[in-house]
Amino acid sequence: QLQLVESGGGLVQAGGSLRLSCAASGSFLGVYFMGWYRQAPGNQRELVASFRLGGSTNYADSVKGRFSISRDDAKNTVYLQMNSLKPEDTAVYYCNAKPRFVGRPEFWGQGTQVTVSS
Repeated sequence: QLQLVESGGGLVQAGGSLRLSCAASGSFLGVYFMGWYRQAPGNQRELVASFRLGGSTNYADSVKGRFSISRDDAKNTVYLQMNSLKPEDTAVYYCNAKPRFVGRPEFWGQGTQVTVSS
């Protein structure tokens, strides 16, 4: 069982920045692909950014150039640096651990609210 705890959400004005953190209860190195998703009211949950095999990263088109995902394996923590925030970035942001191997469970954090005012 892997517990994921997000932090760092809040209220920010358009153009501002926030950094989200996701602390895992155990190591995800080599076992899980870590990522961030978000869900706005009335919308489906969507991928924001994630790590892929080999450590490469993947971003939604809407956040490319503004958001950056990073990780500290020693601290079992994944970050999402969000710059130049827009009102349309307002959502609940979820940390996700997607298993690398078939048969392992997928884990989600409880979510952290990000609100961008215009």
